[in-house]
Amino acid sequence: MLLQYKCPNCGSDMAFDSESGMLSCESCGRQDNIEEFSDDYIQSTFTEEEAKEYHCKNCGAVIITEADTTATTCSFCGAGVVLGDRLSGALAPAKVIPFTISKDEAKAAFVKWCNKGRLTPRGFMTANRIKGITGLYVPFWLYDLNSRADVQAVGTRVRTYTRGDYIYTETKYYDVYRDIDLHYVKVPVDASEKMNDELMDKLEPYDYGKLKEFKTPYLAGYIAEKYNYDDKELFPRVKSRVKKYVDTYISSTVTGYSSVRYTNKQIDTKQKKAQYVLLPVWMVYYDYDKQEHTFAMNGLTGKVVGRPPISYGKVAGWVGGIAGSTFIAMRIIQLIMGGGLW
Repeated sequence: MLLQYKCPNCGSDMAFDSESGMLSCESCGRQDNIEEFSDDYIQSTFTEEEAKEYHCKNCGAVIITEADTTATTCSFCGAGVVLGDRLSGALAPAKVIPFTISKDEAKAAFVKWCNKGRLTPRGFMTANRIKGITGLYVPFWLYDLNSRADVQAVGTRVRTYTRGDYIYTETKYYDVYRDIDLHYVKVPVDASEKMNDELMDKLEPYDYGKLKEFKTPYLAGYIAEKYNYDDKELFPRVKSRVKKYVDTYISSTVTGYSSVRYTNKQIDTKQKKAQYVLLPVWMVYYDYDKQEHTFAMNGLTGKVVGRPPISYGKVAGWVGGIAGSTFIAMRIIQLIMGGGLW
């Protein structure tokens, strides 16, 4: 959502300044504290155009932008688009984490990240082909969950000892039972259809102590996407994410055995609360070797994630120096291609 705010002093556009955390005028330098605004003050001081939504004709993404925009760049595919089929709409998130990293800082952090790529081509490491950087508020649901686990298992303890000329193995069997009650707070799941789920997961963690009550001036100068899935539709995914943590916790309580065989494991996860929030992400579009590569950066911490190109020569030389084996080098290349490095 690109909302336009006019400076009361000079009439120029104001935007959220990630360094000061205030609404700042680009022309005269006036700054206003967003947290101290009342709704009446915002309406009487700033011109806020009705939010509109359009569909990118290139990739189909749904993006919210200001009403008088006629052309822009899609934050998902990077394509130039002409706005059409406008529909009035409104975003109503409960909370927002504002950007703390400016566009220049994001670019510098990305260049530094590229320079660390041990297995990336040298041409990529120069990071001089940045096509665009877009500040995007991505919709997330934050879930508070309760998981009850009823577990039954059989544990064994094996002891080997020698008596005379014979070696004996003694195995004892134990019935194991666990009744576990776990609570999880603010488990995030991105609610955008177009954002890559794995990419968004890897941007974590966010510091949820930085969450603020949603106010539209935080979005000034950025783009915000409308959520595609509500909390009920995404519950199976968050339930699946939590399950592995529940399994890990269960395993941590069943220790001291030579082996454990689970005979019953029932996990019941219920949603206690879900909040719709916007989290800051810098999307970086980079041209290399006649292809566009997309990377994401946590707009709060500066963490960069994405799949950089791989130099097979570097991989072979690196592995060859360690193992002296072309076969092992090629096998690692296959694993990189299949699993991806982030």
